[in-house]
Amino acid sequence: MPFINVETNLPASKFPEDLLKRLCTTLAAALMKPEDRMNLVVKTDLPMMIAGSCSPCFMMSLSAIGVTDTAEKNKEHSAKIFQFLKGELGLSDDRILILFYPLEPWQIGKKGTVMSFL
Repeated sequence: MPFINVETNLPASKFPEDLLKRLCTTLAAALMKPEDRMNLVVKTDLPMMIAGSCSPCFMMSLSAIGVTDTAEKNKEHSAKIFQFLKGELGLSDDRILILFYPLEPWQIGKKGTVMSFL
């Protein structure tokens, strides 16, 4: 059950529903998780600065169980996600950041309990 939060200074018009669906599909494939388990929030039009510049940029926080817990896995995920974002949004490598956070099943509440018991 990955949780993806995106913050960007790009306008909302850059994120139509079909792009969100393609992003979700790309993330699910990269993480080898079912699409119906993906949770995605995109916040646009934010005042942002990366590396001292307010040029268009994109920051993603990605939390998941069992797939973001090693450098090797995150290197593979990063390559796939960067390829998609660069192609879809026209951003360069230096304008995209991804923060990976590993989760444990007991850290996610669902259906009145936690994932450990579902």
